[in-house]
Amino acid sequence: MTAPYARYRRAAAIPAGMAMATALAFLPNTAATAAEDAPAPAPASARADATPLSYVVNVRPGHGTSAYVKKAVVKAGGTIVTSYDQIGVIVVHSSNADFAKTIRTVRGVQSAGATRTAPLPSASTGDLGAPKVLSAAEVAAADAPAGQDPLQPQQWDLPAIKADKAHEKTLGSKKVTVAVIDTGVDDTHPDIAPNFDRKASVNCVSGKPDTADGAWRPSAEESPHGTHVAGEIAAAKNGVGMTGVAPGVKVSGIKVSTTAGFFYTEAVVCGFVWAAEHGVDVTNNSYYTDPWYFNCKNDPDQKALVEAVGRASRYAEKKGAVNVAAAGNENYDLASDEITDPSSPNDTTPGDRVVDPSECLDIPTQLPGVVTVASTGAKGIKSSFSNHGLGVIDIAAPGGDSTAYQKPDAPATSGLILGTLPGGKWGYMAGTSMASPHVAGVAALIKSTHPYASPALVKALLYAEADATPCTDPYDINGDGKIDAVCEGSKNRNGFYGWGIADALDAVTK
Repeated sequence: MTAPYARYRRAAAIPAGMAMATALAFLPNTAATAAEDAPAPAPASARADATPLSYVVNVRPGHGTSAYVKKAVVKAGGTIVTSYDQIGVIVVHSSNADFAKTIRTVRGVQSAGATRTAPLPSASTGDLGAPKVLSAAEVAAADAPAGQDPLQPQQWDLPAIKADKAHEKTLGSKKVTVAVIDTGVDDTHPDIAPNFDRKASVNCVSGKPDTADGAWRPSAEESPHGTHVAGEIAAAKNGVGMTGVAPGVKVSGIKVSTTAGFFYTEAVVCGFVWAAEHGVDVTNNSYYTDPWYFNCKNDPDQKALVEAVGRASRYAEKKGAVNVAAAGNENYDLASDEITDPSSPNDTTPGDRVVDPSECLDIPTQLPGVVTVASTGAKGIKSSFSNHGLGVIDIAAPGGDSTAYQKPDAPATSGLILGTLPGGKWGYMAGTSMASPHVAGVAALIKSTHPYASPALVKALLYAEADATPCTDPYDINGDGKIDAVCEGSKNRNGFYGWGIADALDAVTK
C-alpha cells in the first residue's frame, strides 16, 4: 500500500479518514526582504514582463565574493540578497530568465541555479489537513501517575524508545541545544518556554537572517508543524502538558518555511549556517527542500541546489552539529533503481518523472553525513507511509501510524504522536516528521552524557546503542493479503529500521 501523496510529506501521510499530520491552510507568501545591493537595470535578455526568481550561485568558499563575480551578477540582471562566504553560496534575485545560464559561464562560478519555479512571492496552495487538537476538556481531564506530566500516559512513543526510563537518570543538559529548522516555533507555549534558546533562534525565510524578536514564530495562518516538533524534542517536565524526549535540553526555532509552506534552498542554507554559528548541537530537519522532491545532478539548476544545501549541512557538522532528517512519507524504497516522482516541481505544475534516487537526491535527507530517520508505529513496526531503503535509512523511531494498523496499549488511545501546538495547545500528528525529532532528542541526550563528543562520535553511539530490529517479513500493514513493502538486510542493519530503533536509555547510561 502506497500512502496517499501530500505535498508536505514530512508530516502526515496516513490513510484517508484519519486525522492527517500536515500543515494548516496557507495564505500567499509575503514579499522577500530588500536586497543588499540596489537593483541594476535588467539586461536586454530580460523581458519586460519577466517575473523575479531566487537563485543560489556557488563560488569558492572561504573568501568574500569577488568584485568580478559581483559585477557579473549585476550585469546579468541580478541583485545580491546576501552572501555566505564561509561556504561560498550567494543568494540572488533576478527577473532575467537567462540569469542562471549566463552566470554559470562566469569565471569563479562553480554552479548556479533557480531555487524555485514560481515567481516571488510564491502562490498559495489549499488546505492539506490539520492536527487532531486536544480539547480543553481533554487536557483538563488528563490524569497521570506521580512523577509524570499530565498528558504523558498518552505518549506511547516515550516507552517505545525507553525515554521514560532515561528520564529517571537524567533529563539532559541545559548546555545542549537542538535547533528545529522548520515552519517556526511558538516559544510562548508553556511546555516550550522553559527550554527555549532565544540566541539560537532566527527567521531565515528570505535567505537572510531576520533576528527581530519573535521572527521565528509561526503566524496564525502558518503550519503548527515546527512547534509540534519542538515539543516532541524538549517539552519541559514541568507538571504541564506533555514530556519531550530530552526535556532538560534547550530548543531553538529556525524558521525556513514561507507562509505558503515552501522550504526553499536559500532559507535552508541560511538555517544550517545560522545553526553552525550559534552553538547548536543537533539540527532537526523534518522537511524536504522545495520545489523538487528529488534533485537530479544532471540538471544544472538542481545540481546547484544540492551543492548549496550540501555545503551548508557540512558546515554545520564541521562546527559541531549532528544533522537529523526525516526519510519521507510515500512508502518509497529509496534504494531502488528508479522511483516515479509525481510531485515536482511542487510550486508550479508538477508532472510525472522517473528518477534514480542514487543520482537524484532528496535534500537534506540523502546528503552525506545526515542521519536519515524512518518511522515506526505503536506496535514497533514500520509505519504504513514511511520511506525505506537499505543503506539509506540509518535509524528508526516512533512517528505514528493509523490506529487501525498499529493500536497502542492502554492508557494511550491514539496511534499518532502527541506534541505541542501554537497557542498553548497540544495535539496529535504523524509522519516521519515526528520520527526525526525522537532521534534528535536521543542525540541530544547522548551529547548531554558525552559533552565533548564530536558529531561523528554522537552518530556512532546513536547507531551502536539503537535496538537492532529485524525486517518485518512479510510486511502487510493493512492485512489485505498483499505485500506493501519489501525489507532487505539483516537484523543489525536493514532497509526498514537501519541500525535499529533509537534507545534513549542507552544514550544516558553508556
